[in-house]
Amino acid sequence: MIRPLLLVSCLTLAGAALAQTPAATPAPATSATAPVAAGSTATPAALTGDAERGRQLAYTCQGCHGVTGYKNAYPNYHVPRIGGQSPQYLTNALTEYKEGKRKHPTMQAQAQTFSAQDIADIAAFVSGLK
Repeated sequence: MIRPLLLVSCLTLAGAALAQTPAATPAPATSATAPVAAGSTATPAALTGDAERGRQLAYTCQGCHGVTGYKNAYPNYHVPRIGGQSPQYLTNALTEYKEGKRKHPTMQAQAQTFSAQDIADIAAFVSGLK
């Protein structure tokens, strides 16, 4: 019974995040967003995060990560407090959840709904929390 409940909760969280996420306007193409040639070692330029937009996107994050000493019921583990982490760490973590490189069903479901700009915005906001 726990697995179906976990799946339902993940889908509910993902649906809520989609319903609250405003439509993003595409950024104009610049040389920083141009495709990288095959075999090139260049990496795309880092996105600049908007902390105010990140505050709106990170609303559901507070339910777990904003509670001091919170432990999840299934599986039983400590939920890390992410406020004040570096923007690069937060960006890497969310991107890895999105790509499936980090394994956690709820975090993967959340991260799947975020664009690269959403992740940069969330990182800008959360990194400023204490």
